[in-house]
Amino acid sequence: MTAFWDFPTETFEAGTAFWTEATGTDLSALRGPHREFATLVPTEGDAHLRVQRIGSGDGGNHLDLHVEDIAAETTRAEGLGAAIVSEEDGFTVLRSPGSFVFCLVPHEGEAHVPPPAEGPDGRRSAVDRCCIGIPHAVYEREREFWEAFTGMPRLPGNSPGFERLERPPGMPLELLLHRLDEAGPGEPVRAHLDLACSDVEAATARHRELGAVPLGRFDSRRVLRDPAGLEYCITDRVPN
Repeated sequence: MTAFWDFPTETFEAGTAFWTEATGTDLSALRGPHREFATLVPTEGDAHLRVQRIGSGDGGNHLDLHVEDIAAETTRAEGLGAAIVSEEDGFTVLRSPGSFVFCLVPHEGEAHVPPPAEGPDGRRSAVDRCCIGIPHAVYEREREFWEAFTGMPRLPGNSPGFERLERPPGMPLELLLHRLDEAGPGEPVRAHLDLACSDVEAATARHRELGAVPLGRFDSRRVLRDPAGLEYCITDRVPN
């Protein structure tokens, strides 16, 4: 499973520079027909974080699911309620029942989760969770889709309105499902990324130095906005 930050052209460089620094990774060469893709390369392990320059829209986050047979998994996803957006050379773009965009891409043996990045102060952190925000009107259907398609058992979350899918060994990202009870009619499913961090306050201070803007403080997490305008969370979960 790979997580993408999708940045509009005008914020692509700022967002990419921020997350490269915040995750302690190196940026690969740009690739794609319009040089729109790049990978955040960890010091060890298999990469699971990437960036994309998009031509329109406000940006956001999406997932790539790495599969052995794209055609077969596309058919299975359709049977569970997903719809094909486009079929490209080497990957397929789909929408979940709640209109969350994701891609099916080839699995190339990725199985080694990168270790947490370690800062000069000894603080450890890792982007290790994708939180999918689901309007209450479509929550049950969307939850059933992700549970069935991934084959990951559903577990209770730590707070009301949250459930998670059990992450198997070798998977770099956990899926957290958040029921949005205040969502308006027709609001789509969206996602953001969470970091596990050994020192939330120190990490928040460092992210502010890099250009992030704090938006909210909760018992176990801080909500911030990156320099490209995308929200994310720093949590007190133990990075491993």
